[in-house]
Amino acid sequence: MINQQLLRPDSIIVVGASNNIHKPGGALLRNLISGQYPGTLYAVNPKETEVQGVRAYPSVQEVPAADLAVLAIPAAACPDAVDVLAEKGVKAFIILSAGFGEETHEGAQLEERILRTVNEHHAALIGPNCIGLLTTWHHSVFSQPIPQLHPQGVDLISSSGATAVFILESAVTKGLQFNSVWSVGNATQIGVEDVLQYLDEHFDSEHDSRIKLLYIESIGDPDRLLFHASSLIRKGCRIAAIKAGSSESGSRAASSHTGAIASSDSAVEALFRKAGIVRCFSREELTTVGCVFTLPELKGRNFAIVTHAGGPGVMLTDALSKGGLNVPKLEGPLVDELKAQLYPGAAVGNPIDILATGTPEHLALCLDYCEEKFEHIDAVLAIFGTPGLVTMYKMYDVLHEKMQHCRKPIFPILPSVNTAGPEVADFLAKGHVNFADEVTLGTALSRVLNAPRPANNEIELFGVDVPRIRRIIDSIQEDGYIPPYQVQALLRSAGIPVVDEFVSVKKEEVLAFARRTGFPVVAKVVGPVHKSDVGGVVLNIKTEQHLALEFDRMMQIPGATSVMVQPMLKGTELFIGAKYEEKFGHVVLCGLGGIFVEVLKDVSSGLAPLSYEEAYSMIRSLRAYKIIKGTRGQKGVNEDKFAEIIVRLSTLLRFATEIKEMDINPLLATEKNVIAVDARIRIEKGKQPEV
Repeated sequence: MINQQLLRPDSIIVVGASNNIHKPGGALLRNLISGQYPGTLYAVNPKETEVQGVRAYPSVQEVPAADLAVLAIPAAACPDAVDVLAEKGVKAFIILSAGFGEETHEGAQLEERILRTVNEHHAALIGPNCIGLLTTWHHSVFSQPIPQLHPQGVDLISSSGATAVFILESAVTKGLQFNSVWSVGNATQIGVEDVLQYLDEHFDSEHDSRIKLLYIESIGDPDRLLFHASSLIRKGCRIAAIKAGSSESGSRAASSHTGAIASSDSAVEALFRKAGIVRCFSREELTTVGCVFTLPELKGRNFAIVTHAGGPGVMLTDALSKGGLNVPKLEGPLVDELKAQLYPGAAVGNPIDILATGTPEHLALCLDYCEEKFEHIDAVLAIFGTPGLVTMYKMYDVLHEKMQHCRKPIFPILPSVNTAGPEVADFLAKGHVNFADEVTLGTALSRVLNAPRPANNEIELFGVDVPRIRRIIDSIQEDGYIPPYQVQALLRSAGIPVVDEFVSVKKEEVLAFARRTGFPVVAKVVGPVHKSDVGGVVLNIKTEQHLALEFDRMMQIPGATSVMVQPMLKGTELFIGAKYEEKFGHVVLCGLGGIFVEVLKDVSSGLAPLSYEEAYSMIRSLRAYKIIKGTRGQKGVNEDKFAEIIVRLSTLLRFATEIKEMDINPLLATEKNVIAVDARIRIEKGKQPEV
């Protein structure tokens, strides 16, 4: 529980305070004092009567009561200290000490005892095994650096104390300001989700920070994280996060295409997409996205680059293009007009290169044209280090003045943090941020602009026969892969188009179906999981004789139970799959189909149930999206139908939670239709989660 004694304590006890600032208790007390904590400080040190000018008491039994106690003593001594202080009326604790559940079973028992005590006394607990809590009110951390603090700065919530420090190191060089830094450590009582919930439920739109950065090592309650993150974003906040430790695929049986490619990382990707969280993969990306959040929100995807150096402009153009953003060519009378006012040799096609000899007046002129005359430009990226030929103070003054008044965002890229260090520091001191690396900025911008808005919570039911879905599921008696006729029945009940097919152990029945539907046909063995691997799929069978031969051969394949025959269809092969992930629910995957799904692993994920907006976002985030749209004279596929099937499948899963793994591979897609050709569904009918 987060309370006011934790956030704005009138008095703080530092247990383990020291005059040695190289010890956690000494460094923390120094930070409290240098941070001008306005309340009363008490120190506990059995060997001193005064620590860093603060009166010290020999034990927790003798120290006066206070709102908050920060413990920097050995783990074994912490439970007794918490017992005594809680009885005195202390209502908030920060435990810096390590040696608890993160190390040994005995440490976990100490941790459980502390948790029982603080809960019995309705107190708040941060840690153990953390760097502390940093706010504009009190600097209860033992680490450096202490960033610039401002009520409209960033709220950083980190599972790891050391990572929080490194994130701050990255941020301060960029000029990013902070409102609070939460290091939750072992999260014995208060974890990332709890902090996010508190920030959501107590959000004040006039005074609170609108930027949240998260470093998460474990998502204990995905539903709560989803609810409060999306709620904050709808209130006007912007959230970016790193989820570490998502590369392990877990203990699932990879018996299908979906099982082979789905992972806990797919679930994280899906959760962040649904919440509207911008996902990052490094500290530099996270702090760069945080800096992007401080600037006016982007209204479009068209960028102008103004620079005095050609190479960085080209690299930035490449990074933006790779992320699906645009650096449109500038041409026409207005461009000629601008070029005439620059030095000979300047380029204006975009990037706009004013050369190393360009002046502050040239920079101002280019920014004015981008702001006032180039209407299709949505934002400007200004790259200016020092070529040693101009006074950078004047250049950066121009940037400062234009950023104050232009309605279009201007992103300053000032790479000369060493040779123009004082000038950059002066620019940052005016409240700006700096993106020292243009490629990192280009990547961050693509992450921000490609992140969807939070999804709505409504389930798309139109055209989905939920009672029939339940009747089919309830009629299934055994766990495992269900027979093709039940797969088809479930897909049809969800309104998903399926190809006609016939399954039999009798050759004559298979031949009769082929005669009725017309040749050519496709024959597939039923039984083996990976049909292609055992020669169990034959395409373009044009005669009865050929089909009869393939039937006989397939029935000899180990594990074969029957043969399926379908009309031969043509189209682009697509894939949709789903995998049930513990705590998260069903993760839906989509991508190109056939063998490409496992070879390329170009899939995107979403968390069921899905909205149409989420489905389109999944499709458009694929690297192969150009194939879906149509490229180089090739016709595209019906993207609307593809999205509709994704949504319908997610609704099916919402009402058939017994489905634990499924593939539709391939879906054959043309510019008119998308139809399911082959599908497999595995169910488990144990205890099911509530829907």
